[in-house]
Amino acid sequence: MPWGWLITLLIAGGAISSVKVIQQGDEALVERLGVYDRKLAPGPKVVIPVLERIAYRGTTREQVLDIPPQPSITRDNVSITVDAVVYWRIVNLEKAYYKVQDLRQAMVNLVLTQVRAEMGKLELDETFTARSHINEILLRELDISTDPWGVKVTRVELRDIIPSQAVQESMELQMSAERRKRAAILTSEGEREAAINSARGKAEAQVLDAESSQKAVVLRAEAEQKATVLRAQAERQSQVLKAQATAEAIQIVANVLKSDPKAAEAGRVLLALGYLDMGGTIGKSDSSKVMFMDPRSISGTIQGMLAMVDEHQNPG
Repeated sequence: MPWGWLITLLIAGGAISSVKVIQQGDEALVERLGVYDRKLAPGPKVVIPVLERIAYRGTTREQVLDIPPQPSITRDNVSITVDAVVYWRIVNLEKAYYKVQDLRQAMVNLVLTQVRAEMGKLELDETFTARSHINEILLRELDISTDPWGVKVTRVELRDIIPSQAVQESMELQMSAERRKRAAILTSEGEREAAINSARGKAEAQVLDAESSQKAVVLRAEAEQKATVLRAQAERQSQVLKAQATAEAIQIVANVLKSDPKAAEAGRVLLALGYLDMGGTIGKSDSSKVMFMDPRSISGTIQGMLAMVDEHQNPG
């Protein structure tokens, strides 16, 4: 009886141990008597004890391979340190286990080899500007190289490209010189623009001054012309008024002379005296003329003038 229970327990334990549960996203390889037999998909699976065993469990999910910093030499013989990140996944678990002994280490060495080879094709400046292009090349080359291992490389990223300390110092000096050069260029361009603007402003100011002077001269000439016209008009009106006043005065005197004979005699005397006064006025002027008059003939002259006045009053 005890042997029966023992056998039963052994059979039950063997049955329980033969049931294997594969997690979602994982796969397992089964060997029978040391030879690959089959691949187990996710879920509960049965493995025959003693005869079969699970040789390898692996995930088919995407994995990250961190490549440590490694020294490299560029085409222009500059020493740099490069590290990268590789995203990959297993598409064929049998190849990943049986085609290569240590898949992760093999991939690390392969990535380092490819990175060094690509860095050696570029100069230092190109390694910074062509990073996306380098990533594409590494992705293509690594995907081809790892295909026999049942691996699919989905993405490659270069994280840091660090030159040596001496190269960094020389690059900093070069960048500092470039910045000083650009600053000098910007300063000279600013001064040039300022000089051009100043010259343009002066030229425009001179043009405006000339235009203002020209307008002032034109306005002054127009004002003087208008003033001359106004003076001429005023003088003409003054002469017209004087002439009208003289005519009216003569008319009044003539009317008085007609109405009063004694007034006519007095008027003749006044005209004669006025003539003599006119001669004195002429003698006082700057452009005076010499008038010769015989003192003995003054009375005769006055009589002649009175006769002329009588003829003017009595033309018939």
